[in-house]
Amino acid sequence: MFTGIVEKTAHVVAVEQEGSNYHFTLTVDFADELAIDQSMAHDGCCLTIVKIDKEKKQYVVTAMDETMQKTNLATWQVGTEVNVERAMRLDGRFDGHIVQGHVDQTATCTRVEDCDGSWRYYFDYEYRPDEKNITVPKGSITVNGVSLTVVDSEKGHFSVSIIPYTHEITNFHNIKAGTVVNIEFDVFGKYVLRLMEAYR
Repeated sequence: MFTGIVEKTAHVVAVEQEGSNYHFTLTVDFADELAIDQSMAHDGCCLTIVKIDKEKKQYVVTAMDETMQKTNLATWQVGTEVNVERAMRLDGRFDGHIVQGHVDQTATCTRVEDCDGSWRYYFDYEYRPDEKNITVPKGSITVNGVSLTVVDSEKGHFSVSIIPYTHEITNFHNIKAGTVVNIEFDVFGKYVLRLMEAYR
């Protein structure tokens, strides 16, 4: 489980395909603190660390075909900047919202608006009524692993606002019109919709 508070950005240094699996080697300055079999969110996608090179500050994660199909990992290449967050500690502050690291689907940025001190990002996604993939005004959403508050909320469309700090320390500064991002809808909203459906 995660909180959507990005710790650092990692960079992809190698991509290797093995059958339908992809092995991504990334570098981050706290790689020497990681452990094999540890879960870590990468642009909001929970991946397991399978190899570590502490001297080079590098580690390897593996993504299976389903992950590649459902997320933006297929767009990763050498040099890609990735938001990373280690799993939540039970003795720490809960600064974001409950994030499972299970990407629901991808969205595409349609516009970035400079608001003279902040930025508003607009996204479109495929609305699927059977999956109840909706946003709620002022509700929570995770975009590339970042816990954010929904501003505009429509079926298949939403926007979020970013303060300068978030713009600087996450890969939001790389997002522009056409960029594909990972999104995870609010877990509480998903459970409430399922419960309501069961009582109907």
